Amino acid sequence: MTLYGKGYFIWKIPFCDEGDPEAIAATASAADLSHVLIKVADGSTWPYNFDFETNVDLIPPVCDALKNVGIEVWGWHYIRGDDPVNEARLAVDRMAALHLDGYVIDAEGEYRTTSKRAAASRFMQEIRAGMPNLPIALSSYRYPRIHMELPFAEFLEYCDFSMPQVYFEQAHNPEQQLERCVEQYMALKPVRPVIPTLPTYERGGWCPTADEVTLFLHKAQDLGLSAVNAWSWDFARRPKYMDLWNAMADFDWPASAPVADMPERLIGRMNEHDPIFVSGLYADRAAHVTGERTIVGKEPVQQWYQSLFTSILPNAHFEVTGKSGEGRTRHFMWRATSEQGVIMDGNDTLGLIDGRIQYHYTYFTVN
Repeated sequence: MTLYGKGYFIWKIPFCDEGDPEAIAATASAADLSHVLIKVADGSTWPYNFDFETNVDLIPPVCDALKNVGIEVWGWHYIRGDDPVNEARLAVDRMAALHLDGYVIDAEGEYRTTSKRAAASRFMQEIRAGMPNLPIALSSYRYPRIHMELPFAEFLEYCDFSMPQVYFEQAHNPEQQLERCVEQYMALKPVRPVIPTLPTYERGGWCPTADEVTLFLHKAQDLGLSAVNAWSWDFARRPKYMDLWNAMADFDWPASAPVADMPERLIGRMNEHDPIFVSGLYADRAAHVTGERTIVGKEPVQQWYQSLFTSILPNAHFEVTGKSGEGRTRHFMWRATSEQGVIMDGNDTLGLIDGRIQYHYTYFTVN
């Protein structure tokens, strides 16, 4: 499956629209959210959003109200790795009892050590065995290259999505930080579709502006991302931060279809001139075909795009000029202009599988 649209993280239900399930659902619907992510557990023993004084789980009525208005409900879980088996078992039990649509792993400081790689593997094996059909995402730091102690590969092996926390604190450059984040996540192995989380809160006197929230969302669409989240409902619905909530709520993002069809997504990434970023649209054993040769696999595809961007058409601008096809096939025409030449006759065919390019035949001449 692919997640589309806008989502909001909920930390503590009582701090969101006074904990009223119907009010939460009405607010989410008015904001055109496609999904809401609620904290369901912390560590290995603590169910979250559970009132232990009254022995009442706060999540089911909120979940029911959201689903009644067509909004998916995901659960998220802060993990530490000291007891990975029981952390996983708590998650599996909570997710099964609540009948949620997806599960998000929040792995941060406690996992910034190479000594917990085995714990990450064990946790993920237990999680996937207990949730064989649920989509699973990893929520963690925005720049993997400066947090390589965290076992990204072990987590992502069993995940369907990366949900990096692109909290550009103490800065005001959301577009640049998002682009850098996506580039680094697309370079990880295994690579997973990126669904970033933007900040709508204040910390240490810093706060994003409503315009920066909008810039972030536009950039996410320009990068061809299918969905985006915000942290968190608890903060953004306070009167002081309603401009941030409104910026997210007012932004038009389709909840049930891709932001762009594959030809536009491919050309959009080509305009970023990053071969790793482009190759993220391809399946692991994708075939790339020209009249002279066929190559198979992401690394050869990356190398081909590297040559295109540096030797054949440096600093080029690419544009779709026409397309046809549906289902698993797309045919599209394109053109490109660069300091070293122009292409007016681009003529490509794509074969798609599970939202990625499995086969790509390309034809063009450089003038």
